Amino acid sequence: MRCLPPLILLSCVALLAPARAHAQAPAAYQAPVSRSDGWEVADASREGWKLERFAALEAAIARGDFPGVTSVLVARDGHLLYERYFNGGGPDVLNDTRSATKSVTALLVGAAIDRGLIPDTRARVYDHFRDLAPWQHDSARKQAITVEDLLTMSSAWDCDDDNPFSSGNEERMYVSENWTRFALDLPLRGYAPWVTRPEQSPHGRTFSYCTAGSFLLGALVERVSGKPLPEFAAETLERPLGITRVQWNRSSEGVGMGGGGTRYRSRDLAKLGQLVVNGGTWRGKRILSDRWTDQALTVHAQAREDADYGYQFWRFRFTREGREQPAWTMSGNGGNYVFMVPELKLVAVITRTSYNQRDVHPQSQRMFGDYLLTAMP
Repeated sequence: MRCLPPLILLSCVALLAPARAHAQAPAAYQAPVSRSDGWEVADASREGWKLERFAALEAAIARGDFPGVTSVLVARDGHLLYERYFNGGGPDVLNDTRSATKSVTALLVGAAIDRGLIPDTRARVYDHFRDLAPWQHDSARKQAITVEDLLTMSSAWDCDDDNPFSSGNEERMYVSENWTRFALDLPLRGYAPWVTRPEQSPHGRTFSYCTAGSFLLGALVERVSGKPLPEFAAETLERPLGITRVQWNRSSEGVGMGGGGTRYRSRDLAKLGQLVVNGGTWRGKRILSDRWTDQALTVHAQAREDADYGYQFWRFRFTREGREQPAWTMSGNGGNYVFMVPELKLVAVITRTSYNQRDVHPQSQRMFGDYLLTAMP
């Protein structure tokens, strides 16, 4: 590249610097626009929100503190009051939120139970796959695995996505010919001396993050409903919410992928969160029973010291006004989150594309706790 004389170069830098700073400056707050998609909108400035916290978050995103953020949305009392897009995001972009799909699958299990297709969460999973017997490693302990065991990531399988040596690690499933068979054939886990046994755990369950279990829940819903998972989801969940654009994945054998990768627009992700916060209703219409949403947002297992787990929903602890404030979440690789705080009637969506990068989950949690939660009136 041809070198410029020093004085000209300095002048260019001086001219470019203000432009760069202007490009990164947070935009003035604007209330979300009504799009005839079912969302009622509100003006955060009129509702007493601290707009400077939104501006501070946008400045942090511009600085690169939170890479790969594509959207941030906030709703309260059923009104969308903050909506911003970044880095190629937009209202019509279908976001790959990865394992946030697991929470959607839990809602579909609830829809199946509400319709009497599954008796309850105590139903034994293997009873619904008798046509695929015999299974490897069969035993009474395996056949006793329940729907609730899979919903709470606490089955007897040797299945741990965080352990590359685990027989059920999700990467092994992805390269298998038949994912349903892969899950059903999993061996049972043992307990090393340093692993807490179920009877020693706070809720009587040993948590182990297992995508194969979430996938099999989706396969179960397909079987009991007699419909492909995307069709059942559209019928029971998406169309009632006014969700018209969505992309589901399928397994090698063609079963709907209930364990991850479903793509939704940001506003539609917020609808899913609002449905849960509302106890199963959307705009006054009952979509899921409140009994199911209550069960889903009940702590059933301790996932880590800093997190609990319900039915495919995480529960994290934040601080608000000097007191602990728990929040339930749909969560996925890349730092994708739907935060739900029923007692505050609050829903927040953060979509990101920082897949397989370190510290993105703590980053997204800081975005919620340090900026969005502190912006509340």
